[in-house]
Amino acid sequence: MVAWPLMTARASLWSGFVLAGILLGPMALLSAAPTGVAAAAQGAAALDSWSDGATLRLDYDHVGTARDEAIALDGLRREGPWPGSRTNLVDPLDLGPYRVEVRDRATQLVLYAQGFASIYGEWETTDEARSVRRSFHESVRFPFPRRPVQVCLLKRSPDNAFHELASFLVDPASQDIRREAIGTRGRIWTIFENGPPESRIDLLILGDGYTAEQLPAFHEDARLLVEVLFSTTPFRERRKDFNVRAIDTPAEDSGVSRPSDGVYRRTALGATYDIFGSERYVLTCDNTALRETAAQAPYEFVEILVNGEKYGGGGIYNLMATSSTRSGSTPYVFVHEFGHHFAALADEYYTSDVAYDTTTPIVEPWEPNITALLDPSALKWKDLVDAKTPVPTPWGKDEYEKFSAGIQMRRRALRANHAPEARMDSLFQEELAWGKPFLAGQQHAGKVGAFEGAGYRARGLYRSSTDCIMFTRNTERFCPVCSRAIERVIDWRTGR
Repeated sequence: MVAWPLMTARASLWSGFVLAGILLGPMALLSAAPTGVAAAAQGAAALDSWSDGATLRLDYDHVGTARDEAIALDGLRREGPWPGSRTNLVDPLDLGPYRVEVRDRATQLVLYAQGFASIYGEWETTDEARSVRRSFHESVRFPFPRRPVQVCLLKRSPDNAFHELASFLVDPASQDIRREAIGTRGRIWTIFENGPPESRIDLLILGDGYTAEQLPAFHEDARLLVEVLFSTTPFRERRKDFNVRAIDTPAEDSGVSRPSDGVYRRTALGATYDIFGSERYVLTCDNTALRETAAQAPYEFVEILVNGEKYGGGGIYNLMATSSTRSGSTPYVFVHEFGHHFAALADEYYTSDVAYDTTTPIVEPWEPNITALLDPSALKWKDLVDAKTPVPTPWGKDEYEKFSAGIQMRRRALRANHAPEARMDSLFQEELAWGKPFLAGQQHAGKVGAFEGAGYRARGLYRSSTDCIMFTRNTERFCPVCSRAIERVIDWRTGR
């Protein structure tokens, strides 16, 4: 294994951290305690006063339909040293449709909190969820407690308030936790390292669909795409706040499953295209394989590189990002999907086909980069808007939609005919060659405003700029609002 100097002294901790187990008690409702971001105002106790410094993973099944949902405990797992901040433990960012809070049983003080999103949370907005009950395996991770704590899972309601979904008593004096050493599923190696895990943001790169003979290609892909990310503002300017490591995860077969193409592969992580029936959406639903593999190294964020040329990827806030590696759009996809995963950035495009229900009533989104503009005086990025810029902000929307409709029609035809991927790359290049100058030539290009058309909706949702990595395949920049959202996450996680 390639050793990273700052981690060498801690290698024994990562190979097997064993203490007392954990007992899960009956569900307990803590309605008197503050929930959501309001809990952050309580302040948090110093980590060493309530945690032994390891990581606890709580695994559960998230079950339901579009109308109801439930949480069922699966188990608990002791992992290596806590890789996150030892001081900033109660998340104030108000991001994500879900939130985990760890509360002191005696005082009700919130010791740890983090917003997140999930595969279930996306699935429940699909047509399938209206008629089928499904289960998705999920996890939350937090510092291993020294004394009994209440672990509460909260869900955001349409009014943007958090309400308790499930609550579990965790007692570190019991022996029901899995305490065996984390298994070795692949070789860990470092892309770059700038400091100890607790003072840096730890990004882990995994590969899926690379055979043992193809691991050199994985190394090349990982290094190349990490450089693409950290050549993009604001990640370029904040590179020293990150560590990036990778784990080799050899697959039995080359490539990953593509069900709509009749292709199925045996891989280490189970990544697959066609999530929710969307031919370009790539995730893994094998949460155990993902978590057990990632637990070998310090990590807060994970991006999975999928060995293949078909356009695709995915990103879920504080869960994972994925990107294919042989598509002509790979650099864009890698950065775009990491924007979802890292900073909860919403998709700003709205003319492509998606699997989600886009007919539900519009409420103010929790994502930082789109708005329903229900109250223009309370625009979430109002401080970035020039007084001379009108809100809503006019742009060539009709002309853009007319051109995009033609592109999407041709795109659907290419997929229906299983055309070579080079033809899809060519179509996307044609789209970018027209769209980039068109958007740059708008009257309010380069200005922050409120441009209608965002979040899969042609009407009623607005983005902040004419163009951005979250809107088109233009890889030049994140818009100012997205950049600020990214920097806020970096600042919070690094204690600035």
